[in-house]
Amino acid sequence: MASIMETLILQGILPFDQLDRVSRSQADDETALSGLVTQGLVTPVQLARARATQAGIGFVELLEYPVDRTAVSLVPAMLCRRHDVLPITLDGKVLKLAMVDPGNVFAIDDIRAATHLRVEPVLAEKADLLAAIDRYLRADGELSDLTTTLEEESGPQESDLAIGDAHDDEAPIVRFVNLLVSQAIQDNASDIHIEPGEYELRVRYRIDGVLHEMQSAPKSIQNGVISRLKIMSDIDIAERRKPQDGRMSVMHGGRKIDLRVATLPTVWGEKVVMRILDNSNTSLDLRDLQLLDRNFEAYKASYSKPYGMILVTGPTGSGKSTTLYTTLNSVARPEINVITVEDPVEYRMKGINQVQVNPKAGLTFASALRSILRSDPDVVLLGEIRDHETAQIAIEASLTGHLVLSTLHTNDAPSAVVRLTEMDIEPFLVGSALDCVVAQRLARRLCDRCKEPAEYTDEDLARLKFPQVQISRRMPGLFKPMGCQQCSMTGYRGRIALHEVMTVTEEIERLAVARKSSAEIGRVAREQGMLTLREDGFTKATMGLTSLEEILRVVV
Repeated sequence: MASIMETLILQGILPFDQLDRVSRSQADDETALSGLVTQGLVTPVQLARARATQAGIGFVELLEYPVDRTAVSLVPAMLCRRHDVLPITLDGKVLKLAMVDPGNVFAIDDIRAATHLRVEPVLAEKADLLAAIDRYLRADGELSDLTTTLEEESGPQESDLAIGDAHDDEAPIVRFVNLLVSQAIQDNASDIHIEPGEYELRVRYRIDGVLHEMQSAPKSIQNGVISRLKIMSDIDIAERRKPQDGRMSVMHGGRKIDLRVATLPTVWGEKVVMRILDNSNTSLDLRDLQLLDRNFEAYKASYSKPYGMILVTGPTGSGKSTTLYTTLNSVARPEINVITVEDPVEYRMKGINQVQVNPKAGLTFASALRSILRSDPDVVLLGEIRDHETAQIAIEASLTGHLVLSTLHTNDAPSAVVRLTEMDIEPFLVGSALDCVVAQRLARRLCDRCKEPAEYTDEDLARLKFPQVQISRRMPGLFKPMGCQQCSMTGYRGRIALHEVMTVTEEIERLAVARKSSAEIGRVAREQGMLTLREDGFTKATMGLTSLEEILRVVV
């Protein structure tokens, strides 16, 4: 029988001389085969297909395969996840089973015992199979069944259902909450909104910046669900009259996920919003933020300096924290001291001293910043500049040999200069301290699998305010969203940042000292080469990363 490596050669994927470089025993060795994938010589799908050929069984790519949901329903979800298998078709008494390891006789025996059917294994690539399992074995069905059960079990007198012991994972309310959180993480949601209404409890997930209604629950379980979330977040369950904040951690897919929890009293009860903080973002490289070359060079020149102030501006949820943490990742080295002051500390980072603001104990942004400047920092990250005192200390820190990174709420980069002067900071200090301002927004990224070329007339492009220069060139690369199973029929999957990077030059510094308007500062910055958020967005649309309509949705 041919080895897997010989099969890859016969399929024309590897050159013939590849087999000469390894011994016969290594031709089926997992380490050697994994090395081929790491080196980019074969793709995981090509390797999986070769395994199927060598084993003499079928191979399936599940993204486009017409999976029979009747077959899926025959096997419990827990069993599928335990063995990494997915039933895909049912033909009489034969159940076709997609597997990563068709030689796993224990999995086949378990499925056969659960279904009383003959099992026919076929091989699937692991990432493809796991994605399909997540797609077809969502928690929605279980949530719906659990909601119906809770509604039947709870009477009108049980409006404050027992939430069960904190360690009792089988208590209905506990299972309901666990399913809500795990489904949100699985769907790559950034926030979970649990909203009391007059007659029901509504649940919405924010996915790629847009809220999607996911689940409604009976009003009778409202207090139980909210109390459970408060206990998990270490929030006072007796206090229902004022907003509270907390934090919780859950395990999902073998990794720890932190959630920031905020409660808000409304007329129908307490609304709970949970922000999902995925620590995998903190390992990003700056190139992963996809700044255009001009913006990347300008930004890199600023954070590479030993002192000065860099501001990242934008509304809530525009990716400011991700940009700042990624920047910290680039500048943090063992030979420098990095200290952050945050409210709250969103991501834990190794090798960085992070301080949590605590106003009740008198630890405000200003007092914490004043104290850490006595702790010999080289780089300071300030979560947000909110008032005159904080701004004044941050400006002085940047003028005394520290690199200061912070955020500010303004609509664009030039407005940051005016905003600081409105905080009663002397204009000459703003001009001297400020080195770079980055304004950003998040736009939804087109799904690579289903996007299609878009046809626009010159009139359409002019109506969309597409730059005249680019209209005249008729730049190719414009795409539109279509929708497929991979992107849940939205046409978009993931998000991409749009940037406006303004370097504070001598001319802009003079305008700041003269208290000129943001419009005038913006005009000079554009003359010096600054790309506006809209221009950056249109450029990324011509690169096929997003659509023109999406740019117009997020940028004025």
